[in-house]
Amino acid sequence: MRGLICGPKCAACGIVLSTWGVIMLAMLGIFFSVHSATLIEDVPAPDDIHQDDYPQRIYELYNKVGYNCFIAAAVYVLVGAFSCCQMRLNQKKAYLVH
Repeated sequence: MRGLICGPKCAACGIVLSTWGVIMLAMLGIFFSVHSATLIEDVPAPDDIHQDDYPQRIYELYNKVGYNCFIAAAVYVLVGAFSCCQMRLNQKKAYLVH
């Protein structure tokens, strides 16, 4: 089979992990975008953060981290699509063999 890289169990694992990754990272992206206070420890704040425009700088950092979460979720979507293609190729191979 041309294009077959991983077996059926590896493809199924990729589908499960990418589904979980998309859900988790999309939710984190949403929570960072709405500036959730519980995630303040995950925002990379610089040392000179104690200035007059403190809330605005923190909100910008929240938005950057949220944007990064959405990018990572998009990568997981691509991994899931690849895993689905591998699953279909494995099913086609099993059908042709029998």
